[in-house]
Amino acid sequence: MPAAHTGLAHWLLLVREGLAVTYARYPFIGYGTDWLAFGHLVIALFFIAPWRQPGRHLPVLHMGLVACALVIPLALIAGPVRGIPFYWQLIDCSCGVLGAVPLAIALCQARRLEALAPSA
Repeated sequence: MPAAHTGLAHWLLLVREGLAVTYARYPFIGYGTDWLAFGHLVIALFFIAPWRQPGRHLPVLHMGLVACALVIPLALIAGPVRGIPFYWQLIDCSCGVLGAVPLAIALCQARRLEALAPSA
């Protein structure tokens, strides 16, 4: 029972209860998470091009960094509207920050490769 707990335990048990109740009564809601997973796979496909030809696909890396930056205001605006605890909003924000790290490294490496390539 979520009410018997506080803090993170309360939140995790509340989420667990919410999922169980929702899926028991409205199993089609899970279809939305299927589409969410599909969307993540499609987004991942866009990063194959910069992996294969880094210098030619710098805008993809830039857009990835913009998307990572936009995670922060989304979490901090939508979180309170949806009743998400602040510490969980920070966890969501960390996904944007941590996602930006490999993208920034890839962008630096791609620029370095582009500088080394002979001009055509």
